[in-house]
Amino acid sequence: MKTAEIKRRYLAHFEANGHTVVPSAPLPAISDPNLLFINAGMVQFVPYFLGQQKPPHARAVSVQKCLRTPDIDEVGKTSRHGTFFQMNGNFSFGDYFKEGAIPLAWDLVTRSVEAGGFGLDPERVWPTVYLDDDEAYEIWRSVGVPAERIVRRGKQDNFWSMGIPGPAGPCSELFYDRGPEYGREGGPEVDEDRYMEFWNLVFMQYDIADVRSKDEFRIVGELPAKNIDTGMGLERMASILQGVDNLYEIDEVRPILDRASELTGKRYGANPSHVASESHPDDVRLRVIADHVRTALMLIGDGVTPANEGRGYVLRRIMRRAIRAVRLLGYQDRALPELLPVARDCMAPSYPELATDFERISRYAYAEEDAFLATLRAGTTILDTAIAETKSTGGSRLSGDKAFQLHDTYGFPIDLTLEIAAEQGLAVDDEGFRRLMADQRSRAKADAKARKTGHVDLSAYRTVLDTGGPVEFTGYTETRRESRVRALLGTAGAPLTAAGEGDTVELVLDSTPFYAEGGGQQPDTGLITVGGGLVEVFDVQQPMPGLIVHKARVVRGEVRSGEEGLAEIDVTRRRAISRSHTATHLVHQTMRNFLGESATQAGSLNAPGRLRFDFNTPTGVAPSVLHDVEQQINEVLLADLEVHAFITSQEEARRLGAMALFGEKYGDEVRVVEVGDYARELCGGTHVTRSGQLGLVKILSESSIGSGVRRVEALVGIDAFSFLAKEHLLVNRLAELYRVPNDQVADRVEQTVTQLRDAEKELEKLRAQLVLGGAGALAAQARDVRGTAYVGTEAPEGAAGNDVRTLAQEIRGKIDPVRPAVVAVAARSGGKASLVVATNPAAKQRGLSAADLVKGALSGRGGGNADLAQGGGVPAAEVPNLLAAVEKAIAEA
Repeated sequence: MKTAEIKRRYLAHFEANGHTVVPSAPLPAISDPNLLFINAGMVQFVPYFLGQQKPPHARAVSVQKCLRTPDIDEVGKTSRHGTFFQMNGNFSFGDYFKEGAIPLAWDLVTRSVEAGGFGLDPERVWPTVYLDDDEAYEIWRSVGVPAERIVRRGKQDNFWSMGIPGPAGPCSELFYDRGPEYGREGGPEVDEDRYMEFWNLVFMQYDIADVRSKDEFRIVGELPAKNIDTGMGLERMASILQGVDNLYEIDEVRPILDRASELTGKRYGANPSHVASESHPDDVRLRVIADHVRTALMLIGDGVTPANEGRGYVLRRIMRRAIRAVRLLGYQDRALPELLPVARDCMAPSYPELATDFERISRYAYAEEDAFLATLRAGTTILDTAIAETKSTGGSRLSGDKAFQLHDTYGFPIDLTLEIAAEQGLAVDDEGFRRLMADQRSRAKADAKARKTGHVDLSAYRTVLDTGGPVEFTGYTETRRESRVRALLGTAGAPLTAAGEGDTVELVLDSTPFYAEGGGQQPDTGLITVGGGLVEVFDVQQPMPGLIVHKARVVRGEVRSGEEGLAEIDVTRRRAISRSHTATHLVHQTMRNFLGESATQAGSLNAPGRLRFDFNTPTGVAPSVLHDVEQQINEVLLADLEVHAFITSQEEARRLGAMALFGEKYGDEVRVVEVGDYARELCGGTHVTRSGQLGLVKILSESSIGSGVRRVEALVGIDAFSFLAKEHLLVNRLAELYRVPNDQVADRVEQTVTQLRDAEKELEKLRAQLVLGGAGALAAQARDVRGTAYVGTEAPEGAAGNDVRTLAQEIRGKIDPVRPAVVAVAARSGGKASLVVATNPAAKQRGLSAADLVKGALSGRGGGNADLAQGGGVPAAEVPNLLAAVEKAIAEA
């Protein structure tokens, strides 16, 4: 049974049993500060389980895209570990409980294929239950499972929580006996390779507190509404139904593995074993390639691009591991153009957007492979130098610092460092490298922990939301609103009954015209008059969906919770921000017009009179294209198109061609903003009513802010006019100074710059002549130091480093080559002194080395070879001492 068919049957089964089908959320878990990616099927439903939001459905079913990387080093080595996977889940929010979840699972698993089920042999299915969960045990008995195949297990295996105070409960897992060829008999507790877990039914029935670990917590009591959260691994079920050993051999992965095998000439399964941990290293690498290429496809498909931090770094690491594995198997050419299309064809039956968006996906993937291959070339050069230095000092081991630098700074894989060093007869301080890596991870974890907000921090807001429901936002149609102060909170989140002049507070109103920061749009500011008090709002946020919080200072009188008030936004600021937001939509659409649909938004800032728009594109934008983009935008403004917003279904919005942002999860109903027929985008922000109200858009700059991400900054409205007026005054002034028409100013400035550069080159030539002009006279004045001709001199003030080296060589060349000669030239620059020493062959025969003389004078600093060396970094006043030190060393040689 194909994986796509397993997915279809799962959704159909639960939909027929009253569940609402919920589409998969994108992989980037943008709504949860604790996660980089969605790592479980229940993540998008967490607000319902925690009581932060009221669920729109009593029952739901989904197939959620997931990503987990903590066990990335185990990929390929076991039958269970993969980075990207799909989790089939059915959920009940206070509706059915164990008595519903267990029979629904058993029915789908054991029903015949002809009747729409998975057709597993009931005699080979083993459920597990929590130690004292007699209720679940009896339900399993009632559906026909014999007692000897129901295993009771402890907290470590069969009790679930999120690791924080809140909902928790026992769980029941389903295992399938794959047969004696996969391991020992005796059930899941004996061998979890033979008995493969494929489904976990979580029964959320308790409220826990004092959580210290997975096993240590206190059960406070039962939840008022009991919930069901189940997860069936789609890849695991596919491996069972397709009769393959592991998830790398199912229909959505195996073709990638086979293509990698063809490219590298390695036959997969040449040394067969049903146990993945006993696999040949070549098989492990082929599995890594297949898993990671598929994962990269799914990540880029959901809008993640390679970068050096966050989600982008995870993608980059996964891609580089795949590329590295291909090269270790002997294939040295670009591999992704051969592998990524295969992954697309595997996954498109379940995710058609991967095929339609493949041009964008492949551009980022192929550019990343090219960049990594360049990194490998550069890293190899650096490593070769480090190996040579280690050997020259008689060392037998490359330092952990150097290995870590190659890995951390240049992205050079440690396994490649180990391999190349071994080829050169060197070991690597692997322990030192691991220690530095552990230190880095500890710092990263500490930083991540410091940034986490956690669900528990929202308790004060949750109480306000539960008490009064969502806050109505009226700012689309009005700028002032009479409303009641529902809640007054202090800076620490504590509820207040009143606040006086000078206090900083957070206010929640029943309804408000104030826009909360979001979607790149800055928040409104303004005033709220409450009774005899006046509050100045300086920030507006939405800490949880549906709750708008005004952060403000009491500037007059007293404000009390429960009082009626008048909320008024700063209209001038709102209008300026709305102009910027509409301009951002126009920039987005126009960039796509000129660069293609791959130029998708990666971030934005809509502020009064200015905007910042980040977008995905592998290369920079030519100035001529920017000029055309700007001109087309301003033509849209001149057309004075109507700007219209409306609410529709997500499906209808897609049919209309409305753009959505990658990584965003939208509800069933979405708000669409149209600028005539020119631009159409999903957006919750505020906008002008006609494009002509923008006045003017002026693009200021375009630059790179990361790998594959560019940034455009622009001015809008009066700010754009003011900028152009200042530029006009500047051009007029330059035209007056050059006495030319305005349109010739650029040519004259370019001519002036060229003249200045030519003059600088001439000055450099004259300085060099000045420095070198006295070489003959200095050579003639060489002093005899124990049979060696020695010249110690100071270069003219301001002499460049190249001139100083050339002077030393020129003086040396004018001394009789038969006679041993040492030339030392010191120079001063920026308050520091430098020293260059040159020796001739006769001096070297006498045992005089330029490198030794420089290091001796500079207390070990400097470097070079026996006939020319240099160093510096000491105070400029040390020049006489440096020259004297060289002379003394010659005399003592």
